[in-house]
Amino acid sequence: MPQAQRARAGRSSRTKAMLEPVMEPMTAADGIDFEIIELFFFAYRAFTSDPDAILEKGDMGRAHHRVLHFVNREPGMTVAALLDTLKITKQSLARVLKQLIDKGYICQVAGHEDRRQRCLYPTRTGRELALELAAPQHARIARALSASTPEERNGCAVKPKEHSHDR
Repeated sequence: MPQAQRARAGRSSRTKAMLEPVMEPMTAADGIDFEIIELFFFAYRAFTSDPDAILEKGDMGRAHHRVLHFVNREPGMTVAALLDTLKITKQSLARVLKQLIDKGYICQVAGHEDRRQRCLYPTRTGRELALELAAPQHARIARALSASTPEERNGCAVKPKEHSHDR
């Protein structure tokens, strides 16, 4: 068998091995606390479920929620600052922001010093919606924290595992 053909055959068998099903679950023996990760998945699902239901009625989603939240937390923030906060593209923000402006939840105002800047402000309707979305999340957090001691609320029982890329 020629050398090139043997090399391809070797790669092929390694590739096949990489595509074989793995039957054993990941466990703490792999050095990762998967239970806490799963708790975060479930907590996130619960944390977003109430706002998701409210937003769905208005044909909106989590991206709208994030924009509403941050604009309400910092009225007058520029579009550039919002892009930096959310770490999204202009294109992604443009669609969501247009919908929020068209629905009357946010308004855009030219900057005071630089008229080219677009400053974002919630409308009264936008403020009411942001509060409606935050209320069930606040209640969930308050219920969760009510069962914990002040030390538990201020500290973290799980120490993060140090990875080489964290240094």
